[in-house]
Amino acid sequence: MIEEVAKEFSSVYDILLVTGPTASGKTSLASNIAQRIGGEIISADSRQVYRGMNLGTGKDYDDYRVNGIDIPCYLIDIVDPGYKYNVFEYQRDFNRVYSDFKKRKIFPVVCGGSGMYADSIISGYKMFEVPPDSGLRIELEKKSMKELKDILSTFKTLHNTTDLDTKKRVIRAIEIEHSVKNKGNQKSEFPKVRALLTGIQFDRETRRKRITERLRQRLESGMVDEVKKLIEMGISSETLIYYGLEYKFIALYLTGKISYQEMVSDLEIAIHQFAKRQMTWFRGMERRGIKIHWIDGQLPMEEKVETIMMLLSVESL
Repeated sequence: MIEEVAKEFSSVYDILLVTGPTASGKTSLASNIAQRIGGEIISADSRQVYRGMNLGTGKDYDDYRVNGIDIPCYLIDIVDPGYKYNVFEYQRDFNRVYSDFKKRKIFPVVCGGSGMYADSIISGYKMFEVPPDSGLRIELEKKSMKELKDILSTFKTLHNTTDLDTKKRVIRAIEIEHSVKNKGNQKSEFPKVRALLTGIQFDRETRRKRITERLRQRLESGMVDEVKKLIEMGISSETLIYYGLEYKFIALYLTGKISYQEMVSDLEIAIHQFAKRQMTWFRGMERRGIKIHWIDGQLPMEEKVETIMMLLSVESL
């Protein structure tokens, strides 16, 4: 029966995407859907790729177990902390896993709130592979943040600066633009996928309460110790700050830059702002004509599952 259901969906769709802002319960819903249709999960989370970064990235491993069944999930825990994983690599790794799914006739349930990662497979971004340019980096390191952004603005209009909050990120952006302009890089080819996009949403106040409660739970579960262990492993505080959010503010606390109370308060504000940026990204996708079926997060799990099953069934008629 499960194989027949998955076969019916796969005649219309290549993947199902379950997305939404942080703390919306994406993993649990995706796992319940996968269990229902005999599918498996591919993560679309830019930080869950890192081993040992669990509490801070929200790896809720228990959510992958439904009715006593462990749902396989791919593209989590695939690189060591300290590495700078990127969208180009995500597309490459996604394509490898996706091809394996097709061979095994497994229906993919993609789950994650990293808008750029999800968008890159839905829209089929053509990405450039740009190796590091040590000479250029040495020169750029001497410049101020303002000078770096001025240089970057000569290559392109800076519509979105949310990912340019550290010198390393601005330098990498310049490095990419410089390489493309002067060398011309081979674009990656990405297969066109037919996707049913679903998202979980809550009203603003409920979303804020969920974020606050989850942050409290993670701190009580040892999130500070997790970051301390990463530092003891040799991961620099600068690298942890690069990863943002939990790792940034806890690293600042552990290095004495801010107090514990400041860390909790600043981190909570930053996560709320992050959730808002996630929703802005999704709205941007919708403005480009990408349909996202939004599901009320307050619904019981069974109703959310049935809503998606109905969407799959109706669309496949």
